[in-house]
Amino acid sequence: MTDSATYIRWARPGDVSDILRLIKGLAAYENEPETSVKTTEADLLRDGFGDTRRFECLIAELDGAVVGFALFFANYSTWEGRAGIYLEDLYVDTAARGHGLGQALMTALAAVAKERDCDRIDLAVLDWNPTRDFYHAIDCQHMDEWLPYRLSGDAIGTLAAQAQPIAPA
Repeated sequence: MTDSATYIRWARPGDVSDILRLIKGLAAYENEPETSVKTTEADLLRDGFGDTRRFECLIAELDGAVVGFALFFANYSTWEGRAGIYLEDLYVDTAARGHGLGQALMTALAAVAKERDCDRIDLAVLDWNPTRDFYHAIDCQHMDEWLPYRLSGDAIGTLAAQAQPIAPA
């Protein structure tokens, strides 16, 4: 670790180009082509900073440069009767690793969860990802009994086409 200045802060609208750059960096890290990322700066601005916020984001800076992020949103546990946080993405640029920024982002996220009375932080990690060791080191538990499922794309449209109208509340 060096004496570089590190800083964690809330994302601002002016960060959307950096957030998109980091998302693309994460895609490359996960061996996905850059074309896999469909998100645009306009999407990030609308969904992170617009009237209906769909996500929040913490930014990691190293010597004044944006080098990492933690993008998350609220979820809810019916069993716990409490809100939680779902961590969609945690990423630090390759050149900025080794400065404790991943740990600092997770620590900040834990503080947000605690402040909001959230009972848990959920996330998913690719099975081959070496950062699983990082998550284990901070006592993040792998849930063997829960299998991830996803309904997406055309399958959503197919299923939605079978829906009856939803009655008003």
